[in-house]
Amino acid sequence: MAGKKSKLKKWTFQVHKWLGLVSGLIVFIVAVTGAIFCFQDEIKDALYSWRKVEKENKPFVLPSVLHQKSQELFPDAEEQMVFYAGKERPALVIQAENDTYYYAYFNPYSGKFLYREDLSTEFFTVIEEIHMHLLLPEPIGKQIVGISTIIFVILLITGVIQWWPKKKKHLKDRLRIKWKAKWRRVNYDWHNVTGFYIALIALIIALTGLSFSYEWMHEAFYKAGNLGTEYPEEKEVAIVDTTLTATTNTPVLDIAFTEIVKAKPNSEMFFVWKPDNKNAIMTGAYPQSLNYEKQSNLYFHPVTGELLKKQLYEQKSSGLKFQELSYALHTGQYLGFWGKIIAFTASLLAAALPVTGFIMWYGRNNKKKA
Repeated sequence: MAGKKSKLKKWTFQVHKWLGLVSGLIVFIVAVTGAIFCFQDEIKDALYSWRKVEKENKPFVLPSVLHQKSQELFPDAEEQMVFYAGKERPALVIQAENDTYYYAYFNPYSGKFLYREDLSTEFFTVIEEIHMHLLLPEPIGKQIVGISTIIFVILLITGVIQWWPKKKKHLKDRLRIKWKAKWRRVNYDWHNVTGFYIALIALIIALTGLSFSYEWMHEAFYKAGNLGTEYPEEKEVAIVDTTLTATTNTPVLDIAFTEIVKAKPNSEMFFVWKPDNKNAIMTGAYPQSLNYEKQSNLYFHPVTGELLKKQLYEQKSSGLKFQELSYALHTGQYLGFWGKIIAFTASLLAAALPVTGFIMWYGRNNKKKA
């Protein structure tokens, strides 16, 4: 038995070493940018006054009004979505112009224009693009990050196997860093000890991150949450009859928005998205501002405003709820502010693993040559 364990450790050591060297730089970049992104809302709130508005005791301006104001101010832009971020937050219209996306911010109670944000130069959007695609064309960058994340998952597993002590009496030594030892030993302990402590959290972050790169991982969350049971009706796309004509003078965006507010009157955050006249208008509601959990959705005909599909949060299957929880788990948002601190800390420590691992590898090679 001891011989088998020894062979396993030797094999996992080689796997861990070479996969770590291959993916180390990508893991470092993804982990650092992930850590920076954790507190983007808090940092932007501290820097930009237009991120907040005074709460008023009246309803939000309708999306058709914001669309119109956006068109008047920026006639060359195409409006894609209206987003109401909260009762103390500005509403924003997501625009596309010359292959660049913009956020046009408005006071949600008066419709007054506040600010226009260019996402191609906005710091945290650039950080997010590095995190997800390394600023490469999306198909290429997504694959590189995705494959590196899969390798990172393997590194976490093989790392825990390497960390595992042969005897229980050595467990205490594996759980602490010998700070008074020589720097090479401190580096060795730092790599092993921090790697073990963050292994579970880093695994959750990595697996949820994979769901943004690969549809099969996204689907795995759905099946895991439903214990393998399928609910085909949940995945059905709302069918739009393109032969129908308008039966009301009320803008369909306003109909859709009014209905989602009626369905979820206690929610703080809403969106209305109208892609074109061939696809359904999608609306969404979230209970808390800037918290992308517990989403409810309604789908409407883009011309008549007829309700086509209803998916309130409480009616969704466990698998769909789990699937939609990926972002909150990935960013630590699920546990609130302390969850973000945990995700931030784990990401920084994960970024240090390739560095300390490379130092170990380089030191061993130089020692052998000497």
